[in-house]
Amino acid sequence: MTDQVDFDTDPASYRHWRLDLEPPLAWLTMSVDPQGGLEPSYELKLNSYDLGVDIELYDAVQRLRLEHPEIKAVVLTGGVDKVFCAGANIQMLASSSHHLKVNFCKFTNETRNSIEDATTNSGQTWIAAVNGTAAGGGYELALACDKIVLIDDRSSTVSLPEVPLLGVLPGTGGLTRVVDKRHVRRDLADVFATRAEGVKGRQAVEWGLVDILAPKSRFLDVAREVALEKAARSDRGEDSAGISLIPLERVVTEDKMVYPNLTVSLDRQLAAAIFTIEAPSQPLELTEAEIFQLGAQFWPLALCRELDDAVLRLRFNEPELGTWVFKTQGDPSSVLAADDILKDHFDQWLVREIRLYWARTLRRIELSSRSIVTLIEPGSCFVGTLAELFLVADRSFMLEGTYGNDPNPAAFIQLSEVNDGWYPMTNGLSRLGGRYLGHPDDLEAVRGRFGKELLAKDAAELGLVTFTPDELDFADEVRLMLEERASFSPDALSGMEANYRFAGPETMETKIFARLSAWQNWIFQRPNAVGEQGALKSYGTGSRPIYDRRRI
Repeated sequence: MTDQVDFDTDPASYRHWRLDLEPPLAWLTMSVDPQGGLEPSYELKLNSYDLGVDIELYDAVQRLRLEHPEIKAVVLTGGVDKVFCAGANIQMLASSSHHLKVNFCKFTNETRNSIEDATTNSGQTWIAAVNGTAAGGGYELALACDKIVLIDDRSSTVSLPEVPLLGVLPGTGGLTRVVDKRHVRRDLADVFATRAEGVKGRQAVEWGLVDILAPKSRFLDVAREVALEKAARSDRGEDSAGISLIPLERVVTEDKMVYPNLTVSLDRQLAAAIFTIEAPSQPLELTEAEIFQLGAQFWPLALCRELDDAVLRLRFNEPELGTWVFKTQGDPSSVLAADDILKDHFDQWLVREIRLYWARTLRRIELSSRSIVTLIEPGSCFVGTLAELFLVADRSFMLEGTYGNDPNPAAFIQLSEVNDGWYPMTNGLSRLGGRYLGHPDDLEAVRGRFGKELLAKDAAELGLVTFTPDELDFADEVRLMLEERASFSPDALSGMEANYRFAGPETMETKIFARLSAWQNWIFQRPNAVGEQGALKSYGTGSRPIYDRRRI
C-alpha cells in the first residue's frame, strides 16, 4: 500500500460506490472496481475492499449527513451479482506493513461507527440490503446498519471466516457487534465464527444474524419498505437545502500542513506534530440563514473538517510522530460566540450534525495511539469547544503569568455546558465526567465555575491542568517532557494510554476498540497469522498454514 494516503474525494470521482438519491431515501451501492486498489499488487475481487474503498464510503457518509437533510434513510447494497461484499482484501492485508493494517482497521471501524451514529443521533437510518454473500468485513459493514435484509436465493450467506481461514479476527467489531448489538447467543456466535462457510437463509434469521429474509422477486421492494418505515419516524429536517462540502484548502510541505484555520508543524527531532488552531478573526453573530450561506466555511464546521483531515493524514503518513501537541491562538470571545450560535440553534439539523462531527473528531484524536499534550499560553483561546483539547490531553501545561515581552495578558481557560455533555467520549461520559470519575464533589466545584475565566492557579487547584510552570521554566519543562516521550517505546506508550484514557463504563464502542488494539498488536504480528507459513500468506495458494500450536 502507498506510503502517502490522500482522503480527498467526492461522488463524481468515486470508483467503487454509486450514490442515488430518492428522497426520503438514498441508495448506496458498492460496486468495487477490481483494478482500483491503492496499490497495483492486488486485485479487489468479489467486492472486496481496501482503504481506498473505505475512504469513498467515509466521504459518502459525511455527505449524506451534512449535504442532504432530505435523506432520512440509506439503503446500502451490493452491485455485484450474488455478492454483497467479500470483506477486506486478503492480498492487501498480507502485503501491508503493520502500521497500515492497524490504521486501516481503525479508520474502517470509525466509519462503521459513524454509520451507527447517523442512525442513533441524526435521524438518518441505515439499512443493509444484502444481495448475496457477505463475508468478513462485508458482513461487518451490514452489522453497522440498523436492519439487515438478506436475499432468499438459497445460496447467499453471512459469515465471519477470519478464525478458520486467516488465523486472525474480524477487524471492524464483528464479534462484538454480533453479541453486544444483535444479542446472538454465545454458543451460536461460537459456531458462527468458526464456520467458514457461514450461515444462510432461515437459520441466519433464527440465530439473529439478519433481520428479514426476502424473496429474490421482492428483495429491493422489501428493503425499500423497511427504509421508508424508518424514514417516517425521522426528525431530520427537510425544509432547508443542505450545504456543499467544498474541497478543503490545504498546503502540504515537508514540515507543515497549512489550512485556513489550522497549521500542523512537524518536528521530526522531537517526533512531534504541533497543531496550532486559529480562532475566528472576529466574533460571529449569525442567523440560521447566514449559517447556511457560509456552509462549509462556517468556522466550527470548517475547523472540524480540517482537524479531522489532519489527524487522518498524520495517522497514515507520519507514524513516527508519536506526540501531538495542541495550541490555540486568537480571541476567546470569538470561540465563545461560535459556541453561542451552536447553542442558539441547538436542534437545527445542520447544527446538530456539526456537534456530532466534533464529537466524532475528538474521539478520533483519543483513539489515534498518540501521546496528546496541550500548551496553554498567553494569546491562547482554550474556551468552550476548544477547551475539549486540554481535557483530551494526557498532559497539559499552562503558563503561570505572562512572558516578559508578550503584550498578551496571562492565559485563562473557560468551561461551560459545552464541556459537560456535548462531546461524549467512547464510554459515553463527558471528558469532565471522566476526569473526575469517583470525585463528584470536585466535578460540582468545576461546574460551579462554568463561564468564569480561570487563571493557571485556579485551573491547577480545580485539577483541570497538569502543570503550571512560570516563564523561566515553561519552555524547558515542555522540551524535556517531549524529549522523554520520544525516548520511550511507542508500543508501551500506546498500551499505557489506552489503559487510562477511558476509565468508567464500558460501551460497545470501548469494547470494539480495546479488543481491536489487542488483536492488532498481538495476533496480527504473530507468525501464525503473518509468518511465511502463516494463514495470511498461505491464503489462496493451495497450501495449508502451519501453526505453532502452543496456547500462550
